[in-house]
This record gives sequence, structure tokens and C-alpha cells, in this order.
Amino acid sequence: LRNQMRAELIKLRQRINTTFIYVTHDQTEAMTLGDRIVIMKDGVIQQIGTPQEVFNHPANLFVAGFIGMPQMNFYDAELVLEDGQYAVVLDGAKVTLPEEKQAKLKANGAVAGPITLGVRPEHLILSGDEGSMIHGTVDVSEMMGSAVHLHVSACGSDTIMIVPSTELESTSAFTIGSPIAFTFNGAMAHLFDRNTQKNLEV
Repeated sequence: LRNQMRAELIKLRQRINTTFIYVTHDQTEAMTLGDRIVIMKDGVIQQIGTPQEVFNHPANLFVAGFIGMPQMNFYDAELVLEDGQYAVVLDGAKVTLPEEKQAKLKANGAVAGPITLGVRPEHLILSGDEGSMIHGTVDVSEMMGSAVHLHVSACGSDTIMIVPSTELESTSAFTIGSPIAFTFNGAMAHLFDRNTQKNLEV
């Protein structure tokens, strides 16, 4: 019924061609119904933007954790600056960031030190060079048809990965307790100040 009602509201708005203000706690409704979203916490506006903007460029840790299903993974990591290049070090693995992120971090005067790293489940990958691989243990493997959702103990927390079925030779390899190695896409990583919780690129 909720899905049908969302469709009806979209058609109604198109038909009468006026502005709607829709208040919801459901991020799916906000993302599908809104041209612009205002995200609030404790009565304070955290970010205003299109659904794509708040998903791709969350202003802070709260917005990053609120938008997206399953929720973004968060880790205690280090931002390092070597030979003028930024990289993220997590559990001994180092991932150098792409040029676009390098430019944003430099423009914002980002300094090396402890950060909160955010990576969406769909942006964790099972391949990479050994120096960038993070090691963990599979807790739960959920076959969802087109993808497998893996719950992994890694870096002292629960990590959720979404792996397309087409990339897997066999899902039986991901049994409970089996070791797993993965890394993250540096272009899709989100870096937050550990103290202010603000996005270092925004």
C-alpha cells in the first residue's frame, strides 16, 4: 500500500503542477518523492539538496548514515599525506584517493590524521592488490537473487557488503566463519572529520 500511495502522490503532483511539502521519517519516500530533500535532526537542518546530491555528497556523518539502504559502513581510519598525495589507511590497508578527491581535499585544507571513513555496501569490492586488502570473517551470507549481502566482522565492527551474483563463482564459499578479503573503491569513499563529523570534501 505504501508503494502504491507513493506512485499516486507522484501522479497527483504532476497533474496539479504545484509544490508539495511532504514530511516523513522514511528515507525511501523522501528519495522517490522529493525533487529536493531537507534532512533534519533534532529540529536543525543538516543538508538541503536533490536526492542524488545528499546520497553522493552527504554533508556530515548523520546524513551519510541516514540516507542509503543498507546503511553506510563506518570505520575509524587514518588520512595520510605522502609526497603530496592523500591516501586512507584502514586496518593496515592503504588506498590512494583519485585525483578529483585529491583536489577537493587540498582545496579544503584537509590535514593528515584520524578520520571516520564511510563506504556504502555496494562500493566494497572483493578484488585488489594485497596492500589495499582488508581481512575479515563472514558472519552471515544472504542470497538476495541478483546480489549476495554479506555481513562481515572486520576492523572491529560489522561490515555489510553487496556483491552482485554475476561476480561470484559460487556463494557456497561464503559460509559462516570463512575468511574474506576485500577493499573499497577510493572514488566512492566518504571522509569525515572525527570531531566535527563534517564531510572533508564539502
